[in-house]
Amino acid sequence: MTAWIDRVVGFAAANPALAYTIIILAVLLEAVPVAGSLVPGSTLLLAMSALIPGGELHVGPVLAGAVGAALLGDGAAFWVGHRAQHRILETGPLARYPAMVARSEEFFRRHGTLAVFFARFLAPVRALVPVTAGALGMAPARFYSVNAAAVMLWALAHVLPGMLAITALHRYGDFPHPGQIARRYWIPLTLAAGIIAALALWWRQRRRNGATGRTSGPP
Repeated sequence: MTAWIDRVVGFAAANPALAYTIIILAVLLEAVPVAGSLVPGSTLLLAMSALIPGGELHVGPVLAGAVGAALLGDGAAFWVGHRAQHRILETGPLARYPAMVARSEEFFRRHGTLAVFFARFLAPVRALVPVTAGALGMAPARFYSVNAAAVMLWALAHVLPGMLAITALHRYGDFPHPGQIARRYWIPLTLAAGIIAALALWWRQRRRNGATGRTSGPP
């Protein structure tokens, strides 16, 4: 997988005009139910962001392409589920993966709106939660608003780290002083820290709820 990513990034560096198309297609395909679990769109986006400091790519189009593709992919999957209702989870291609569907359904039933938000950051359920949310009757307005917020943060979380790391290496050498980086990039670093903290709090609460559920049952 790593070698494949390296080849794609090398091709993108040599053909920057096609790089944005690669990002859009990878992120869009990653949102396809089931099949999206096999497409490393998030990993590729993170790797491609390393081309921004060198000038091969520009941060605006990278973010716009990633956000637009993710919104389109997740939105289309939700709408298909919304129109077909629960039967889409039991027929067609999804019927071949009952364990994955059951995991996504349980994740959504347990966490509701939060499942839509955090699924964007969790590869095992990212490609299934949108269609599951639609199939289980989530209101479209709620899904699209929550998903839009998640996609924005997801894109920043996958573009900023690679961009900042390479920029720091170019500017400060192999071992940049942490204070120099903090003073220059305090806004994106604060945003990244907020995302990490939110994910950590959610994961801690999920584990606590799971432990409570296990101990509150009958002996």
